[in-house]
Amino acid sequence: MKVYQIQVGNMQNFSYIVEDENTSEAIVIDPSWDLIELELIIKKNNLKIKYIVNTHHHFDHTLGNQAMTESTKAPIIQHEYSELKHDITVKDGDVIEFGNSKLNVLHTPGHSKDSICLIGDGKIFSGDTLFVGNTGRVDLPGGSAKELYHSLFDVLYPLDDGLVLYSGHNYGHSEVSTIGQEKITNLVMQKRTEQQFVEMMG
Repeated sequence: MKVYQIQVGNMQNFSYIVEDENTSEAIVIDPSWDLIELELIIKKNNLKIKYIVNTHHHFDHTLGNQAMTESTKAPIIQHEYSELKHDITVKDGDVIEFGNSKLNVLHTPGHSKDSICLIGDGKIFSGDTLFVGNTGRVDLPGGSAKELYHSLFDVLYPLDDGLVLYSGHNYGHSEVSTIGQEKITNLVMQKRTEQQFVEMMG
């Protein structure tokens, strides 16, 4: 599975193209701005886009959906709690397949009700649930510090330390990390009670 990580827009967003190298089938994760850069990668590598996947519904992760659908003819996948227009609904435990590759869907609410992470081939695409060195805000509609606590500690913390972390924004000291590294260095991943976590998140 080959990952193209593209920083876009003025909010330091990451869009991703994830390619199954055996078949050249690929998915686009969170298209928003600078779509020409994504189009160039697709064209240059002769990729067939099977799906457009959003880690959550916020505009800075979905702005490019319509244009990307028009150019690739690929359907849009979102979590069942998303209220945006999409073609395919997923829930926790579902699998997204493209070529010979698979990404498992983890429902990780907290930043938003419909937040998901995608895991496969030693990689995790975490959207705004977990950044390098931080986490997404919880003060937007649908956000919940309590839900985020359980997403971080019940869902992400037990995952393999070696998983390479690809997040939704370039807010950290590096563009990628690992789950193990985040357990050591990320303040929000330090063990504490739910109440302590909620207080910390304000």
